Amino acid sequence: MNERLLIVEDNPTLAEGIASIAESKGLAVRCAKSAAEAENILQVDSPDLAICDFRLPDGSGMDLLVTIRKRNPEAQVLMITAFGTIELAVEAIKKGAFDFLQKPFSMEELELKLDRMRDTLAQRRKITELVDELNYLREEIDHQYNFGELVGRTPQMKAVYQTILKVAPADTTVIIYGESGTGKELVARAIHQHSPRAQKPLVRVNCGALNENLLESELFGHEKGSFTGAFRRKKGRFELAHGGSIFLDEIGDLSLNMQLKLLRVLQEKEFERVGGEETIRVDVRVIAATNKDLNELVREGRFREDLFYRLHIVPIYLPPLRERRDDIPLLMEHFLTKISRRLGKTGLRFHPETVRRCMDYSWPGNVRELENAIERALVLADGDEIHPDLLPFRNTSESASPSQKPAIQIRPGVWRLNETLQQVEKELICRALRLCKGNKAAAARALGLRSNTFFYKLKKYGLDNCPQTDQKEI
Repeated sequence: MNERLLIVEDNPTLAEGIASIAESKGLAVRCAKSAAEAENILQVDSPDLAICDFRLPDGSGMDLLVTIRKRNPEAQVLMITAFGTIELAVEAIKKGAFDFLQKPFSMEELELKLDRMRDTLAQRRKITELVDELNYLREEIDHQYNFGELVGRTPQMKAVYQTILKVAPADTTVIIYGESGTGKELVARAIHQHSPRAQKPLVRVNCGALNENLLESELFGHEKGSFTGAFRRKKGRFELAHGGSIFLDEIGDLSLNMQLKLLRVLQEKEFERVGGEETIRVDVRVIAATNKDLNELVREGRFREDLFYRLHIVPIYLPPLRERRDDIPLLMEHFLTKISRRLGKTGLRFHPETVRRCMDYSWPGNVRELENAIERALVLADGDEIHPDLLPFRNTSESASPSQKPAIQIRPGVWRLNETLQQVEKELICRALRLCKGNKAAAARALGLRSNTFFYKLKKYGLDNCPQTDQKEI
């Protein structure tokens, strides 16, 4: 359907010239010589575009501007006058005018303004359609799934939702596979919240952040005096999760010794605190997660096969963001609402080019990276529109280069980890140790790592006896 243009101009020669240009562009044109005639037209028709003179024989073009915008908030109105002032132009813009054009003007200048008005109208309509669609989808997800921070409508995410709904009441062990930043913890929360254990705690443990001794104490607790620094009895995370659920993140990083102890808890529902003799029984549902291929770890002898089968009762695979690009606009709006409320910056919207660039980007950090990018853009944004230059990447050709391999690639039931990042991390640790002349404490500080994390990484990469290091403890 052609856009409708209303021309309100009492000079018939000028009105005819404007109409001729507009009709050549395929617009449906109606003309009015006065405010009263324009008001009659507006009673039965609502134009998409309007060109209106400020001074009319029987009224003010400014009043017509307000009426047109009230009837159609998307309408783009160009004001023209032979008696223009800066104050008048500012007032018109404040009341919703698209632009201000002073007589006399060339037809080329008018044509350029008309083209820009049509482009702006198309963008506004597209944004309105997206907002309407996103609101509908948000309501649909809230009614059908209600999974809190989990957002998505693609078939992959709908399959995840259906699995959550089926497995949540069953009280069985679940393992979640997914790249870093895909939302594994959100899935664990959704399972817990939809389970009979929802009124009890969901306790989270990052198995990759602690060395073996600290992790054992964290999971199972310890008795007073069981080791240096154990000044009192401490309950472990399994005790704290009694009656509820425990989320074991990065479970693929567990040592074989810790895997054996975890296997006993899964089988017997019991354990002893570090340094203790009392057997403690717990009722805990285990939800595990990893970004590694446990099948491959089992083949390599780095993960116990019996523990694998205990965990792998119901697997859930979270797709990377690049494999569900249709969810990106929905996620952008979700984060816009969430973050703008926290920052106190409301009324912002995305420029269409911003959405397009986000759709084209590969998002190696997945949903977490997208959320961080939206927050950065919101903090830096001026005005009411978030432009693409506020994104942390500049062009999609670099970000989505074929030479860049994803950290994890998914195929039916199998996840593979690209070791490039681990190689870089190992080299950085070696360099830090060399620069600090083997002083591990200084190297940890230089890398901004906590001592237990640094110690864990030394052991992980076999760098305990790295050349040019001493045996100084952190």
